Amino acid sequence: MTQQTHESGSATTTATTTPDLTTPDLTTPVSTTDEADARAAASVAPTPSALPFPPLAEPRPLGELRVWPRTFHDRLTAPLPGLKAMARFAREGSVRPGREGLADVRRLPFEPGPLPRADAGTVSVTWAGHASWVLRIGGLTILTDPVWSRRILGIPARVTPVGVPWETLPRVDAVVISHNHYDHLDAPTLRRLPRDTPVFVPAGLGRWFRRRRFTTVTELDWWEAAELSGVRFDFVPAHHWSKRTLADTCHSLWGGWVLTAPDDGRVYFAGDTGYGHWFSRIGRRYPGIDLALVPIGAYDPRWWLSDVHLDPEEAVRATQDVGARCMAPMHWGTFILSAEPVLEPLTRVRAAWERAGREREDLWDLPVGGSRVLERTSVQSALD
Repeated sequence: MTQQTHESGSATTTATTTPDLTTPDLTTPVSTTDEADARAAASVAPTPSALPFPPLAEPRPLGELRVWPRTFHDRLTAPLPGLKAMARFAREGSVRPGREGLADVRRLPFEPGPLPRADAGTVSVTWAGHASWVLRIGGLTILTDPVWSRRILGIPARVTPVGVPWETLPRVDAVVISHNHYDHLDAPTLRRLPRDTPVFVPAGLGRWFRRRRFTTVTELDWWEAAELSGVRFDFVPAHHWSKRTLADTCHSLWGGWVLTAPDDGRVYFAGDTGYGHWFSRIGRRYPGIDLALVPIGAYDPRWWLSDVHLDPEEAVRATQDVGARCMAPMHWGTFILSAEPVLEPLTRVRAAWERAGREREDLWDLPVGGSRVLERTSVQSALD
């Protein structure tokens, strides 16, 4: 949960949004009973034949200009740290592992390779590091939270190189952004893209891109969608927050993305999130998720980070809640953001996956630079 400062500005928009009346009052904390019910409901994973509930929204126009609330504080599912928590963190907190925890930096998995071939009927993912993926689905090449910089403001340099050299990328058809924290929204990387690249962003973040002359910027609220070349982009909730300057806390939304190909191949990119009730609701609305890209790192100390970052065990539980067949861990082994030993997220997620009784081949614990291809036809046969 890094707090950093950057430039601010404004843009004029001309449309309004209608809230989703099926979502709960987000100012009311979720009870432990709600959490138990959500986990119980998720014990039976949705299948591709299941109907979404509620029905999915009609796609909105690409590049639509809209008017948003000044803040999204009402979407928080946990209060942001106050002065008491800040004082405790200053007294006893740590943002880096100790010497023993850093000793395994050289063992972090880094195995870059060529991007796999992928046609319109396959899904492939390549992990560039942290939350940055080269995702190919429905014939499109999509970047998630692209950060190709060696350094970002406020934290040490990356401990593994970028897994995909920029010059080896095919034409980028779209970019999705989960939220505006610096380790997910990197201006130097985005400057490398042609300004006509379609970008899909949370509500309130479009003006940041328009100030940088991007011409097709689609802002979405939770549960809203847009389409590009037959691929559907749905923006879904997350347990997190946003901040980029001293004066813009929660002025833009945060969330994840569900990407659905014309043949119903479906990938969930969780962005950055803590654990909570949203995962089971995502699974009900988007049955038949083939692959979940889920964060597993930056979780220690738990009293400070549990509301906004999953630990490895919670990541496996979240994957089950959304009903995904396969899970690809991310948000670890790239930037050191917290105090857990650098290899601990990997060892813990493997153990949690095994304890959950999941097939080992369905845990895509890729090295930085590693790729996997998911043939839609083989996944459909396995689920039928």
